[in-house]
Amino acid sequence: MPADDDPRLGDVSEGTILRTILSRTSPSSSTILGPGDDAAVIAAPSGSVVVTTDSLVHGPDFRLAWSSGFDLGWKSAAVNLADIAAMGAAPTALVVALAVPRDLRLSFVACLADGFREACAALAPGCAVVGGDLTTSDVLTIAVTALGDLGGRPAVTRAGARPGDLVAIAGEMGLAAEGLRLLFERFRDDGTPVPVDASTLTAAERSAVDAQLRPQPPIGLGPIAAVTGATAMMDVSDGLALDAARLAEASGVTLALEAALLGSDPDRALAGGEDHALLATFPPETLPPGFRRIGTVLAPGAHAVLRDGEPAGAAGWDPYRDWDGVADE
Repeated sequence: MPADDDPRLGDVSEGTILRTILSRTSPSSSTILGPGDDAAVIAAPSGSVVVTTDSLVHGPDFRLAWSSGFDLGWKSAAVNLADIAAMGAAPTALVVALAVPRDLRLSFVACLADGFREACAALAPGCAVVGGDLTTSDVLTIAVTALGDLGGRPAVTRAGARPGDLVAIAGEMGLAAEGLRLLFERFRDDGTPVPVDASTLTAAERSAVDAQLRPQPPIGLGPIAAVTGATAMMDVSDGLALDAARLAEASGVTLALEAALLGSDPDRALAGGEDHALLATFPPETLPPGFRRIGTVLAPGAHAVLRDGEPAGAAGWDPYRDWDGVADE
């Protein structure tokens, strides 16, 4: 039961909520002017700014029966940091817009802010929340805009892969999808909710659920890949097969993946989403530490992605198709 001193958001002022959030933020190393004014001012040492935005909505993107406020703050930060890293940039700041139900507790918002702060500290030191917006809504929605700096380098896009390049990955493949499967299978959130009980999970299952609720993308490897000479790169958020096809189509090539290099469960690696691994292509013999080879770039063919020479298919996460939270097989 909520404590008596843990009021509902509808019973406190906007100022109280904002003070609660801001008391839990850390300064960004790139901040010239931080929270408290009409807008923040962020340094752009390289003269250009990388910008991305993403929204997490209760229902299709997360379930409150499974995710704590800290989980949601962490995940909301991580998914945006991964997009910045995928361009070869270092994250510098986050701007967060919250649409919150009035019956949500103030402690939940405090934990949300803690999750943002700790995710930035762990995944992108020096990056922090520098501002945002707050409003009410029947549906909890977390919209994040992330900023990054390229350090004077050109951005690494999806469009530069060349025949003969290596295809490589940094991070997990399919683990978050396994975590999502476990959540739907073992812990309900409709009717009488059954929240996550970590004590009922094996160590492997706990790792999978953690990968879904608190992903840990390899943010620091994005700039390293750029410096090493990555020809193309992207965040794998919707599944390796689907996102690899996007990179292949943008570059006008075919990606030939090798099942033996995709881990113990190649099907899960190809179809699973939300790991936020970094998929990249590199010239031969220039693979940086932290990346592992999973295939080769070929001249364009009939299919964007091959698995051991055969079409890989397009399994993955599509929010306009997969309403139950589990991607079609």
